[in-house]
Amino acid sequence: MTALTLMAPIFVTIFAWWFSTGLILLMVRAPSRYYVPLLIGLGVFAGLAFWGIIASAQNQSYAAVYCGFLCTLLVWGWHEASFLMGKITGPRPAPCPQGVRGVQRFMYAVATLIYHEIALFLTLIMIGIATWGSSNQIALWTFGILFLMRLSAKFNIFLGVPNLTDEFFPDHLAHLKSYLPKRAMNALMPISIIACLMGGFWQWSFYQTLDPQSDNAIALVIVMTLTALGLIEHIFMITKLPDALLWRWAAPAPRDKPSQHDSLKN
Repeated sequence: MTALTLMAPIFVTIFAWWFSTGLILLMVRAPSRYYVPLLIGLGVFAGLAFWGIIASAQNQSYAAVYCGFLCTLLVWGWHEASFLMGKITGPRPAPCPQGVRGVQRFMYAVATLIYHEIALFLTLIMIGIATWGSSNQIALWTFGILFLMRLSAKFNIFLGVPNLTDEFFPDHLAHLKSYLPKRAMNALMPISIIACLMGGFWQWSFYQTLDPQSDNAIALVIVMTLTALGLIEHIFMITKLPDALLWRWAAPAPRDKPSQHDSLKN
C-alpha cells in the first residue's frame, strides 16, 4: 500500500468523525421546536444509509468500504442527535439526589440514558444480522468500535475524570452533570487505555497479514484510526488539553458560570 493509499482512509476517517460531530452540535443548538423535524429528516437519511450498509456489504471494493463506513457514521449520528436533543434518553430526566452513592447512584445514572444505550445495542445487532456472512464487514466493525469506545468513555466519565467536556451539554440535559464528578483519575481509566493499546496492536498485527492493496486492508486502516481516536478521547479526559476547541466552530464557548462539579466529591 502506497503512502497515499494509506493516508486516504486515515484522512477520510478523521475528517468524517470531526465534521459529523460538529454538524450534530450545530443541530442541537437549533431551537427545540426544530428538533422533531430535524430528527425526522436525519432519520430518513439514516434509513437510506442502512440500505447503503446492506448494499455495500455485498461488494469488495474501495468504494464499498468507504460507503459502508460513511453510512454507518450517519446511522450513529442519528442516535447521537436523538440523545443530545433529549428525545431518546431514559426514564429519569432528573439530577442525582444529594448524598446518593455507590450502586444506587449508578442505577440513577443508568436510568437517565438507558433507552439510548438499548437503541445503540439493538442497532449493532441489526447491522450484524444485515451483514452476516458478507465479504465487507466495515459497517459492523465501525459501529462496534464506536459503541465500545463510547461505552468505555461513559463509564470513565461517571467514575470521574478531570476533563469532562460537559460544556456541550444542552440545557435540557444539564441534569446529567450532577452524575459526573471531577477526579484526577479513576481505577477504570488505565484499564481502558491499555485495552485501547492492545486492541490497536492486535489490529496492526492483523493488518500485516493482509494484502495492503485489498479492500480489507483499507477497512482495517479505518478501524485502526477509529481506535486511535477513541484512545485520544480517553487521554483528553485525563489532561487539560482543550479538545473542545476542535468543535468551537459548531458550539461557541459558553458564558462563564459557576461549575456544578466543584462540590461533587461522591
